[in-house]
Formats: sequence, C-alpha cells, structure tokens
Amino acid sequence: MSAIRPEELKPLLTAGGEIAFVDVREAGQFGEGHPFFAVNIPYSKLELRAGRLIPRKTTPVVLMDEGGEAGVAERARRRLAALGYDNVRVMSGGARAWERAGFTLYKGVNLPSKAFGELVEHAAHTPRLTARQLHEMQERGEPLILLDGRTPAEYRRMTIPGSRLCPNGELGYRLPALVRDPATPVVVNCAGRTRSIIGAQSLINLGIPNPVYALENGTQGWELAGLTLKRGNTPQPMASIDADMARDSAVRARELIARFSIPVIGQESLQAWQRDETRSLYLFDVRTQEEFEAGHLPGSVHAPGGQLVQATDLWVATRGARIVLCDDTSLRAAQTALWLRRMGHDAHVLEEDVTALAGLQSGPAPEVPVAASLPPCPADTVAARLQAGAVLLDFRSSGDFRA
Repeated sequence: MSAIRPEELKPLLTAGGEIAFVDVREAGQFGEGHPFFAVNIPYSKLELRAGRLIPRKTTPVVLMDEGGEAGVAERARRRLAALGYDNVRVMSGGARAWERAGFTLYKGVNLPSKAFGELVEHAAHTPRLTARQLHEMQERGEPLILLDGRTPAEYRRMTIPGSRLCPNGELGYRLPALVRDPATPVVVNCAGRTRSIIGAQSLINLGIPNPVYALENGTQGWELAGLTLKRGNTPQPMASIDADMARDSAVRARELIARFSIPVIGQESLQAWQRDETRSLYLFDVRTQEEFEAGHLPGSVHAPGGQLVQATDLWVATRGARIVLCDDTSLRAAQTALWLRRMGHDAHVLEEDVTALAGLQSGPAPEVPVAASLPPCPADTVAARLQAGAVLLDFRSSGDFRA
C-alpha cells in the first residue's frame, strides 16, 4: 500500500499542483469532522462519482478514512485502481492521525465555499437586512423584491412569504426582467448566510442601480425571529429574457470580464485542453437545467452557477484543475468564474454562445456509467416483489430519504 503521512500531505494541498484529497467516509462521518480541503466521495458511491469528480485517471489522489482497522481507504484505493486510476495513495492513520498531527478537523459541509462567503462579506461590507427589518418593510407595504437564491427543490420545501425563486447564478441575468424601477430595493435570501451574501454582492459587482441587500441568516433567521415560513411552494417560471435583454447581458458580461480580468478562451482552445492528458479539465454549463437539456456541448456537466460557487466540492475534487464555464451571453459564466477564481480555482469563460455551436447534445447527462446500466423495473413489479418479501434499497442521501 502506498501511504502518505498527514505532515507530508498538508503542504501539497496548497502547493499549486493538481491533487485530489478524498475522504471516503460516509456523509454523516464526514460532516462530523474533516480536513478543510477534503472532498467527500463516500465509499458506497465511489464508482458512481469518481469519474465525474476526478476526470483525469493520472491525477494524484490521496484517500482518507476514519483510521483504525476498518481499512475503508485501502479498499477504495483498490477500487480506484480497478477503474484505471494509477496514482492513488492513502493517508496513513486517517482522520485520527490528522488530528494527532495538530491539524484541525472541521464540522459541516462545503466549508471552503461557506468560509469564502464570510470573507466576501467582511471584505466588501455587503449591505444586509435582518429578518425583522425586512418584515417591517413588508408590513408597511414598501416596494421591494425578495429573491430566493436557492435551488427550486429548497424553495418548494419552504421560503419567506413574498419571495420569488431566482437561483443565485440567474440573478444578474434575469434581474432586468424582474425589476423595472431602478429605485426598487432588491433583497436576496437563502437558508443561512453564504448564498445571500454572494447573490447580493454579485448584483453589486454588476453595478446595478437598485439598492441591494443580503437577508441576514436567511430562512433560519426568519424563523428565529418568530416569523412564519411558507411551505409547499410552487416556483413561478423563470423570468424570460427578450432579445434586447440578452444583448445587454452580453455587454455587461464583457464589462465584468474586463473589470476583473477574467480569462476567456475560444472553442479551439477548449478542444486543445480536452486533448491535453497532463491537466484535468472540468467543463460546466451554468445555465438552467431546461436550457442544458435543450442543447449542450458533449462532455459538459450541468452545474447551476450559484450552486457551483456555494458547493464547489460537489463538482470539483481536483485542486489546481482547469475549469471552463459556458452559457449563452457569458454573463452567468463570468459571474461564476469571478467567484471561483477568487476562491483559488483556475476558472475560464468560454467565449462562444453555447447555443450557437454545432454538435450539441440534448437531454440530461447520464447519471451512472453506461456499463453499469440495468434494465428498468416497472413500479407495479416492484410493488409485487415487495409484497413477496423483497428488500428495496434507497441509495439516495439520508437527507433526500427523509424528505
């Protein structure tokens, strides 16, 4: 077994080269304490997620587990070797050894993204409102628009009364269709803090004339203030963008790219990078799911821009990899790239309008490797087998299972 000690590994994580530091414990164990830059790929989902999260088989990979005699990381190493990964090591001693070496284990998930959001607020002094302040504005009937920057699934579960769904990655792109009066305050909320901050600051970075605020502590803060959330919501359709708005979006994208020196590449360079076997490449389409399914570049992965910033470790396991973002007007890609670059990622914007390129594929991307495909089983057949004593296993996360 090829092993590496925590003291040897830690400096490699910030040395600038490519490395994937993977915690193969299950999600609950991971959330109870893990190294800051570790990415969770549970051993139970290793074959399903490894190819997407670690796209280059020669990437240096380090695996860790709890430590002790279970040997989960070593089993994961053998599985990755069987999948073709040829540079995989195990961190000796697991999480226990990391802590014994004097390094911190952090609780929670998506830590780099959430810590980054707090730094953004501290550095940019992003304006904010408390739940009570927002509620008083609503009670007085003051004009404002409250935009929920989370995912449709989260919005359906619960939101703040009066809010409209507009995921963070769509805010700058769709705001002109949502707010016509430049004096109308715009309030961005999420469930806690990070997406409210990033969403609000994204609009401020675009230079929109409206007053913009992040709702402090989001839906959690709303409940803690003794206010009632609205549950079981049906999201309104995304605000449509007309031709004039699309042209303006492209102009604002160019301005943002120039202002923050965001690197842009063309399709020819992208294709060269796709052939480059010495560097890892992630190609993300940051439009909506519906736009992605209508037509996307082969090999691209759908990743809503707001979520890609909020939970980068759900899409990217290799530190130091190239990231290319694509959309139609470049605005959504540019806003996402700006935040990813400030988080230390090598992110680029694809110059071309993806909808105008040839050879697009339609439909959703496959969720599992083709080789793992199994024949479907009709619901009535499943029900009959359950009546006969069969066991049905739900492979979703515990959170999805409870929901």
